[in-house]
Amino acid sequence: MKTLRDVNPGETVKVSRLNGQGPVKRRIMDMGITKGVEIYVRKVAPLGDPVEITVRGYELSLRKEDAQMVEVG
Repeated sequence: MKTLRDVNPGETVKVSRLNGQGPVKRRIMDMGITKGVEIYVRKVAPLGDPVEITVRGYELSLRKEDAQMVEVG
């Protein structure tokens, strides 16, 4: 299982599944991260937190914990 946290900068991946539950999962979905959407990983901070991505034409920063909930393929 590969998560968004494991993706290297410069790669484009497709979301295969969202883990988590309740308000955290809802917040991720509200940001536009849903099954089947493509995500481009722009950069990762030196200590790995946060991860900067481009999704649905806009830029977004995710904490490590949130990025780990997004399974990609």
